[in-house]
Amino acid sequence: MAVVASAPGKVLMTGGYLVLDKPNAGLVLSTNARFYAIVKPINEDVKPESWAWKWTDVKLTSPQLSRESMFKLSLKHLTLQSVSASDSRNPFVEHAIQYAIAAAHLATDKDKEALHKLLLQGLDITILGSNDFYSYRNQIESLGLPLTPESLGTLAPFASITFNAAESNGANSKPEVAKTGLGSSAAMTTAVVAALLHYLGVVDLSDPCKEGKFGCSDLDVIHMIAQTSHCLAQGKVGSGFDVSCAVYGSQRYVRFSPEVLSFAQVAVTGLPINEVIGTILKGKWDHERTEFSLPPLMNLFLGEPGSGGSSTPSMVGAVKKWQMSDPEKARENWQKLSDANLELETKLNVLSKLAKDHWDVYLGVIKSCSVLTSEKWVLHATEPINEAIIKELLEAREAMLRIRILMRQIGEAASVPIEPESQTQLLDSTMNAEGVLLAGVPGAGGFDAIFAITLGDSGSKLTQAWSSHNVLALLVREDPHGVCLESGDPRTTGITSGVSSILLV
Repeated sequence: MAVVASAPGKVLMTGGYLVLDKPNAGLVLSTNARFYAIVKPINEDVKPESWAWKWTDVKLTSPQLSRESMFKLSLKHLTLQSVSASDSRNPFVEHAIQYAIAAAHLATDKDKEALHKLLLQGLDITILGSNDFYSYRNQIESLGLPLTPESLGTLAPFASITFNAAESNGANSKPEVAKTGLGSSAAMTTAVVAALLHYLGVVDLSDPCKEGKFGCSDLDVIHMIAQTSHCLAQGKVGSGFDVSCAVYGSQRYVRFSPEVLSFAQVAVTGLPINEVIGTILKGKWDHERTEFSLPPLMNLFLGEPGSGGSSTPSMVGAVKKWQMSDPEKARENWQKLSDANLELETKLNVLSKLAKDHWDVYLGVIKSCSVLTSEKWVLHATEPINEAIIKELLEAREAMLRIRILMRQIGEAASVPIEPESQTQLLDSTMNAEGVLLAGVPGAGGFDAIFAITLGDSGSKLTQAWSSHNVLALLVREDPHGVCLESGDPRTTGITSGVSSILLV
């Protein structure tokens, strides 16, 4: 019986750079772009003689890359050994497999026979990512299609990812690195961990909020193992907001102390994997997660300017170097940015409460403002509640403008293009459009993408305006749900994005 789990991509709306350090918070939105992991046995039966085997097979398939890799899994050491001719490896998935199986060993400490049988059947793992994670801009342009969401919609679900041409020295080709910045590695890692843990009986994705076999919720188990796998695969302990979003969905996030994973970093080469995971699962995970999502009738839009990607690690490194060289100025900027982020968060939360308490009035205000530029919104402040809603909308805009100014100042001080001039012009014109509440560069900024929050049905006008500026509006929208159990293979069930089966959070 195949198990299919999915996890969403993310957009870090506020908290770029700040979220790397406690106690700073980030507002992160989960999206309808999802990674899927399908786990099933390679063999339906276990041959009697195989019970004495010390190794079992693991097959990893990525149809979008036209890749299939074979591994041998040591049933004693729980380590993977590649037996494929290709030297192309996916460290995120390999770590996810090893640590999920180690957790299964710990969870079935007394009765390992059923787990042993499952493993002896072999593991057949297929990974699929929504098109939204990858840039198909070049393909659309080569087909002579306009840069519109409708053109993106003509692509087949889980479309093949273009490879670069081989180097002149005959080196292996690598897939296009052009992505849309939605956190593909975090979503992929989380989906694989969740699917394997459910398949091996460690968690129950149909009821993941209940306390599980490790004295915490099943979602928390998925989170700890996915964070560990992701950090070790990338060779550093990041803030973890992308994995947290992939597990729990949209949220206000404050990072965990990096020390919780320092043991894993040191021990990974010397201690048995199940001992490492045992320590991780008992560790003090002190991250903070608060429920957050956009107020009603507000929509997330992402645009791809096509001006080239940015390297987040190098930008983060440059900002950290500036922090150390001018700590007093950095602290001052950090505090101002933190205050502006908190102001925006507060305004959005107040708007959510106003929508709940005064729905009819709120609905009317949003509809009216959705067809007007922001300077004309005050014309509809005719009653006290209308006035209160419009006041919060305008103050949210002001907070976002302050955030953008501060991010530009940090970029200039650190000599990195957090909001490059080309993005500034685009964001200014976006924020001056009808029905646009705010716009910015997500996460660490750069040239990758821009985001906008629109009111009501104003999004279609915005995507047309973006297209005229050579910006491709993506099909991504906010979906506040995290990891989930799917009803089947998304290629056969027609699921291409969004939560399809059981909503977890």
